[in-house]
Amino acid sequence: MAKKLKALAGSVTDNQLTSTIKESTQQIWLAGLGAYAKAQEEGGKIFEALVQEGEALQAKTRQSADEKIAAVADKTAGTWGRLEQVFEDRVARAVASLGIPTRKDIDKLSKRMAELTDVVQQLLDAQEEETPVAEAKPAAPKRAPVKKAPVKKAPVTAQVKEAVVEQATDLLSAAEEAVKEVKEKAESVLP
Repeated sequence: MAKKLKALAGSVTDNQLTSTIKESTQQIWLAGLGAYAKAQEEGGKIFEALVQEGEALQAKTRQSADEKIAAVADKTAGTWGRLEQVFEDRVARAVASLGIPTRKDIDKLSKRMAELTDVVQQLLDAQEEETPVAEAKPAAPKRAPVKKAPVKKAPVTAQVKEAVVEQATDLLSAAEEAVKEVKEKAESVLP
């Protein structure tokens, strides 16, 4: 009988244990259903909150990246400026060693040509003014010789003046041609 009592007592505790397990399982199931219902209700709100946090994080990240890019760009700009200057200096030295005239040299030569053109024009104008006056003047009467030491000057004739003007014109033409050649060479080499 003791065995029967123990078996009966064991079955009572097993029934209680089984009912306790059933109740616990039921409560877990109901808690899961409640969590699911709550998640459906507040899922949209949570999603929106997560989106807002993501946007804020993205803005911070973008701002940080922009600041770093700006800092790198500033450093790079300074480096490029120095690199360009070094390159220009080296090119200028190479051009100078080859004997190619610089833009400054060409401008100087052009200015000198303009000055020579003005001088030639003045000589031409002076020649035109002297020619009619020389023809219109009557021969001066001979004077008595003065007792000074004679200084012989070569007479400046119209032929001499024409020769000088012609040589100046030739020089000017040659200078213009030289300037054209120099400009063409310089423009093909210089930027």
